[in-house]
Amino acid sequence: MKETITRPELTSRRGFLARAAALAASTALPERLLCAAGQASPSGKPNSVFNGVRIGCITYSFRGEVKDTAEDTLSALLQCNLSEVELMGGPIQNYAGLGGGAARPRKGAPKEAAAQPPAKPTDAQREAQLAKCRDLRKMYNDAGVTIHLHKIPFGQSDEEIDFNFLVAKALGCVGITLERSEVMAKRLAPFADKHKIWVAFHNHTNNYPVMDKPDPILEFGQYIGFNFDVGHYFAGSKGLSPIPVIEKYHDRIVSLHLKDRTAEGGNLPWGQGKTPLKEILQLMRKEKWTFPADIELEYKIPDGSTAVAEVAKCVQFCREALM
Repeated sequence: MKETITRPELTSRRGFLARAAALAASTALPERLLCAAGQASPSGKPNSVFNGVRIGCITYSFRGEVKDTAEDTLSALLQCNLSEVELMGGPIQNYAGLGGGAARPRKGAPKEAAAQPPAKPTDAQREAQLAKCRDLRKMYNDAGVTIHLHKIPFGQSDEEIDFNFLVAKALGCVGITLERSEVMAKRLAPFADKHKIWVAFHNHTNNYPVMDKPDPILEFGQYIGFNFDVGHYFAGSKGLSPIPVIEKYHDRIVSLHLKDRTAEGGNLPWGQGKTPLKEILQLMRKEKWTFPADIELEYKIPDGSTAVAEVAKCVQFCREALM
């Protein structure tokens, strides 16, 4: 299990939220970016719903810069004035004490001990973990952030798979994201139907939704859907617009991933590529589609900038496209 990072000054949720709000107000980000990224609601909480379109981000966007804790991740979201998030597994696993992989053996431990798998959690331990997930949800909700999706890898056993759906419920998620796989769609569909929690499959440049016939991955269950990456589709299709895909499958799209790419595959700061991001956002506004559009920061961060500052620029782009 990944070691939980604990900082004394973050042990009080009330104190942390007060400090995070102050940080969002006095962050080193340029003031013009914070203002343009979206105005906070009268309550002082973040607001990234622009004319009905829900703008969030996947916390993969902060990789390498923000500590993999629930508190530091929330602070980054507040700095960007984001009220929606697809939360990667690390912050959840660290906060709730969930296993993030095989435990590392202690230095000098016998080889036999190193070969032993982690002990199976007891029912009481599982209940405690779910309680921590509910506590994490409350922390984020109290700060004004909705966790609409999580991305914790699925285990191998039925029990582990079922528990991942219980984690989603505890966090208030509508779905769980993972990489596209027909094998996994077939495996997970009965659990998704049972819990009424979506499984949202993410595409890359070579495995995007089928257009010339019904996509076979959707036939496995009514809660199998897409986490549709419009940038990967644009690059992988050599410049085809993602809009017809969105129009065809809008009722099975759980979320979008937004990035700006070229037909040749380049990943660029928003507005410098050719992906029709503005048109996609405006279509969502026109059709009143309620699935979130999540920023996924993958372009090279310019010298002198940060991942948090660049996500704020992407929020600004979305706000300007939708106002």
